Amino acid sequence: MSNTKELRVLPGVDPEDLLECVHCGICLSVCPTYDLLGNEADSPRGRIYMIRALAEGKTELTENVVAHLDSCLGCRACETACPSAVHYGEWLTAARGKIEKEFPRPAKDRRARRVLLDMLTNPSVLAPAMFGARMMSGIFGKGGGPVGMVNKFLFGEHAPEMPIPKDASAKVQPLPDFTPAKGTRRAKVIVLGGCVMQVLFQRVNHATIRVLAENGCDVTVPRSAGCCGAFHMHNGFLDDARVRAKALIQEYERRDFDAIVINSAGCGSSMKEYGELFHDDPEWRARGEAIAAKCKDVSEFLADLGLIPPTQPYNRRVTYHDACHLAHAQKVRSAPRELLKAIPGLELVEFKDPDWCCGSAGIYNFLQPELAAQLQEKKVTNVLAVQPDVVVTGNPGCHSWIEAGMRARGNQAPVKHTIEVLDEAYRGVKP
Repeated sequence: MSNTKELRVLPGVDPEDLLECVHCGICLSVCPTYDLLGNEADSPRGRIYMIRALAEGKTELTENVVAHLDSCLGCRACETACPSAVHYGEWLTAARGKIEKEFPRPAKDRRARRVLLDMLTNPSVLAPAMFGARMMSGIFGKGGGPVGMVNKFLFGEHAPEMPIPKDASAKVQPLPDFTPAKGTRRAKVIVLGGCVMQVLFQRVNHATIRVLAENGCDVTVPRSAGCCGAFHMHNGFLDDARVRAKALIQEYERRDFDAIVINSAGCGSSMKEYGELFHDDPEWRARGEAIAAKCKDVSEFLADLGLIPPTQPYNRRVTYHDACHLAHAQKVRSAPRELLKAIPGLELVEFKDPDWCCGSAGIYNFLQPELAAQLQEKKVTNVLAVQPDVVVTGNPGCHSWIEAGMRARGNQAPVKHTIEVLDEAYRGVKP
């Protein structure tokens, strides 16, 4: 392979880089889809064979190839297990970019993906949609009426219900532009308001601001900062992701700050990979890498800063689920646990396979509902086995999906973000 540039049929991937994979098979034991399906083509090793064949121009995008790449959760557990440190996430993103540009998906499938992505990444659309769904559920029952019909039409008979927050309103309530540090200022930070977070988990955003201020941070939330592009990036709509990333980069470049603090694992993993998103554009790659270097998950940032421990007791039995894009993509595992252990009275208990994917995986639970439901069942079974009072995680998709699975099993234990538990401890909220 002396002239690899001629072989770069797959933009962003050099076929020689794919030789990092030595096909040892260690990844098979940690791959959720291989565990469920038992098919080599639905394992990281099998998919790397297909991606390499695409990169070398030795195969085309057939229905079979696309189906096996679509079935991947993108959890990146294979990267954690791999002794050769493969860049599987980058390769999968590139392959999915090729699929969405070149593969003629059925019109209904194409429409479903576009509707879901456009709605989830536009709070001004998502908020009234959730409000309408809540109103409809009061009339027709949960999952019934027009909302249920549209959901099943787009995503099939086994499509999951959209999570509808009880406090859903027809309009997004803005976060404060600026919140000053309590006591001596230790850092100046920007908080990403997000898309789904602004509508479904605004309480987590408020808790994030309060906890950062409690720890000596001046907190700014730029209202003009929009979607980070994570949903589009993970699903192969790379041009859309780049448009959103450029707008966010330009907004943040105008500001003076020490860190960009992110409370959604999926957003954080994508923003930390902005440089790679612009792999063929030297100017934007450099700008993306400069912003990426400032990005921190909120648990990672607080652990690095040095948490000011809460003084109020939080006498609850808590278990923690590792979101894939936090544990595997960002390699952040110990920080959330350190923060939880710093809370007086909190008992942290581990459940089996805490870093095994729950099946949410962005919009995967809508596109692959049957596989997602099996992973949800496994996750909830393991969580409930330790009988927690509270389940904690760091990603909105995991949050909603695990909570939905627990409610289906009749368990009402709350699911919270790590930062919510900290916030409750600081404020002395009684369980």
